[in-house]
Amino acid sequence: MDVPREGARKRKIIRRTILVGIVAAAVPLITWALSRLKPAAPTVESGTLWTDTVKRGPMLRQVRGLGTLVPEETLLIPALTEGRVEKIILRPGALVKKDTVILILSNPQLQLDAEDLRWQVKAAEANLADLRVKLETARLDLRSAVARVESEFVQAKLRSERDEALGKEGLTPDLNVRLSRATAEESSKRLEIDKKRLDISGASADAQIASQQVQIEKLRAAYRLKKEQVDQLKVRAGTHGVLQQMAVEVGQRLVAGATLAKVAQPERLKAEIKIPETQAKDVMIGQAAQVDTHNGVIAGKVSRIDPAAVLGNVTVDIRLEDKLPQGARPDLSVEGTVELERLSDVLFIQRPVFGQPNSLISLFRLTPDGKEANRIQVRIGRVSVQTVEILEGLKIGDKVVLSDMTAWDGQDRLRLN
Repeated sequence: MDVPREGARKRKIIRRTILVGIVAAAVPLITWALSRLKPAAPTVESGTLWTDTVKRGPMLRQVRGLGTLVPEETLLIPALTEGRVEKIILRPGALVKKDTVILILSNPQLQLDAEDLRWQVKAAEANLADLRVKLETARLDLRSAVARVESEFVQAKLRSERDEALGKEGLTPDLNVRLSRATAEESSKRLEIDKKRLDISGASADAQIASQQVQIEKLRAAYRLKKEQVDQLKVRAGTHGVLQQMAVEVGQRLVAGATLAKVAQPERLKAEIKIPETQAKDVMIGQAAQVDTHNGVIAGKVSRIDPAAVLGNVTVDIRLEDKLPQGARPDLSVEGTVELERLSDVLFIQRPVFGQPNSLISLFRLTPDGKEANRIQVRIGRVSVQTVEILEGLKIGDKVVLSDMTAWDGQDRLRLN
């Protein structure tokens, strides 16, 4: 038969009470402990991150931009007269010299005008020859008249002397003596007048000939101008170099001044680089630069800075100082780097994906064991193409993540695998 155990029920109640008390005390403690725990950090593959270590030392400030090689001197060839494109002799890429004909224009009216002026010159020259003959004939007539009057004067003078001698002897009336003297004086005056007329006729003839010669020279000048315009229908390069562009086609009608072609000297090139306007403020003329043609790097210097910004960029010209590499040609895409300054002793890291000069950015700094990364605020100063200056937030030896971390904007801590 069963023997009842005294106190068993009582001990069971006590144990239950103790357990309930322990559970009641443990629940708040566990809740408080869980509230103190940090949320689990997301895991990131460390091999996918781009990191760098903070260093102290010299830092080279540079700015970079894309651009093209362009000729230092370009000659635009205009149409000097109206015309129609008759024939294109050369195409872009051809080597040309100063007198090389690159295309031919036609203008029938211009050619007709030149021919008409040529015949006008010939007619004027013929008129001048005819005028010379007529003036010379008239001059000979005047000379003949002068000779006749001079003969009459001599005869009248001789008669006057004879009659005066006879009059002194009383052999002729006094009236005859006076008539002979008057006739001799009249002949003398006529001779003097005719000699003056002869002299004046010479000056008049010279003036008429000079006037006709002026007209001929005017016609010759007009003809030379028209002939030059006709010759200019054969368009020449005007300088040695390479034909860069042909801006017209056969059959096209052109007005005077229209651009026909462009000639450049390929051995004299410069680089036109587009620098972002936010970085161009420190660029100055004379600064050292390098131009990467993707087939070699050429040293150069900044030679010109465009005063205006276009589409957020400032155009900077770089004069090339080294020999051009093989394949360098106008319009070749290049990358230019301008050296702004050399900082002697600064904290710096490689340039992160985001970060403007003199701004506050957030970066993930790795823990010493490299297993975690914590977000920190970093103030950066001057920036370069590949590096940035650190003003606050980091010290030498700190390792930070430079990759684009926008996917983790809501996280302050990452776990690295």
